[in-house]
Amino acid sequence: MRLERIWIVTVPLILLLGFASGWLSNSGYGNGWFDALKKPSFMPPGWAFPVAWTTIYVLMGVAVARVIAGQGPHRLLALTLFAAQLLLNLAWSPVFFGMHQARAGLVIIVAMILLAAVTAILFWRICRAAGALMIPYLGWLCFAASLNAAIVRLNP
Repeated sequence: MRLERIWIVTVPLILLLGFASGWLSNSGYGNGWFDALKKPSFMPPGWAFPVAWTTIYVLMGVAVARVIAGQGPHRLLALTLFAAQLLLNLAWSPVFFGMHQARAGLVIIVAMILLAAVTAILFWRICRAAGALMIPYLGWLCFAASLNAAIVRLNP
């Protein structure tokens, strides 16, 4: 299957799933519970999150398309781990924003980082570009985890 035919499905699908998760859980500023929390000094403005996540979801969609189109003994495992970390990604907003569980959100995001890191390594072995496309996601997840941890610390 041609790469273009795959990413024309994977990119919009991942974008749709990601934004649906955030929208359905009333994520971000405008959520009364979240607005009332003490936030760390390094908290970005609200507009930065949709910009970052749009970029990251597009990169993830292209990365997974490259792996779907690729070959290799680790391909099925890489795709399975990608799906697992994506499910955690989609669960984070409902847990953090919807259920108001910052500590559980932190546990989810740490698990997400671990799965995404292993996924990126496997993607790299299948297609170097796919692995490289996962690096911004890992960086953002680490930043998001530090925000989540700071919110937990500031709001006992």
